[in-house]
Amino acid sequence: MLQHTAAEAVELDAALLRRRLIGWYRNHARELPWRGVSDPYRTWVSEVMLQQTRVAAVIDHYEDFLRRFPTVLALALAPEADVLASWSGLGYYRRARMLHKAAQFVTSELGGVLPKTSVELRTLPGIGEYTSAAIASIAFGESVAVVDGNVERVLLRLTGRPELSTAAGRAFVQGQADALVPKRRMKDNLNAAGDHNQAMMELGATICLPRAPLCLDCPLHAMCRTRGEHVTPVRAAQRSRPASYLLSLRKRGTLTEVLMKLRPAESSLMPGMYELPPLPEDAVQGREPVLRLRHAITNTNYYVQVYASRGTQDRGLRRAVPAAKADLDWILTKRLNALPLTGLARKILQRLDVMRVQLPVLPAEPTTRGRSV
Repeated sequence: MLQHTAAEAVELDAALLRRRLIGWYRNHARELPWRGVSDPYRTWVSEVMLQQTRVAAVIDHYEDFLRRFPTVLALALAPEADVLASWSGLGYYRRARMLHKAAQFVTSELGGVLPKTSVELRTLPGIGEYTSAAIASIAFGESVAVVDGNVERVLLRLTGRPELSTAAGRAFVQGQADALVPKRRMKDNLNAAGDHNQAMMELGATICLPRAPLCLDCPLHAMCRTRGEHVTPVRAAQRSRPASYLLSLRKRGTLTEVLMKLRPAESSLMPGMYELPPLPEDAVQGREPVLRLRHAITNTNYYVQVYASRGTQDRGLRRAVPAAKADLDWILTKRLNALPLTGLARKILQRLDVMRVQLPVLPAEPTTRGRSV
């Protein structure tokens, strides 16, 4: 593995890089449901969902979300709880709230029309530099560079630079990205800037991986100054914490209800979301959980144990729940998919077969296949 100092980095041949990159992208890009679409709203939804979220998880939610909210107006008119329910499982719920608020703003103030430039898009709630550039280039062909973690990694390796979490380091990456993006706008159904940005992100996501990059499959291998992993800062160690939750079910005739806790609206983390009632650790000493799992949130690993309260003969666990009675609700299990659940609650309830798993509906296979780039 070669490493170079900042002084050794050379200027990239933009024309050659773009030609090799787009040729590779046309032949190897993944077929994803948000690619090749003509509706800017669908591009907007996909880019918000993809922030800090695995592509596989987004695929599971994207089409369902758009079936429930097919237009900006439909999203704007929906209750926030319905939006959060459809978002449940993607995490980072502030994104869903901001998407909802932005749809309301576009509907009430902009006549339902999404702005077409990155500068104008940044005036919407929840849309920052990355998202505005992605929407503007992919949906509207604006010649503006998109820089996410994948693009940053590609550019640092190409130029032989170490990763620096400084203003100068970020400015260098942005400058390189700006120099490479094609300058012409969308014309004759060709979107040079949007395709280039998607190709850069695709290369980082599938070839120029954080660990063990597939350098021999890279179309830019001959131009790369690193050819392997680059120098990165030492990451903060993951913290580990235990967490215990109650699973309490009861029958109402032929129906089943589960006890859930509503997180306060003023909570700094996942406000207005339903979760299983948390239990203090001293209340579960000597008990055997019905489920153990690990759940990661940012830099914390939660080692979760779920304990079942088995009907009227075991009220001890329910009495141990510290939540106020006003925050606890008995919810019909058949309604769970329509509620804003935390990702952990959804995972637990599905693992224990309390709620059904909704499988994604895949689009029908066309009779003739083509790739949109």
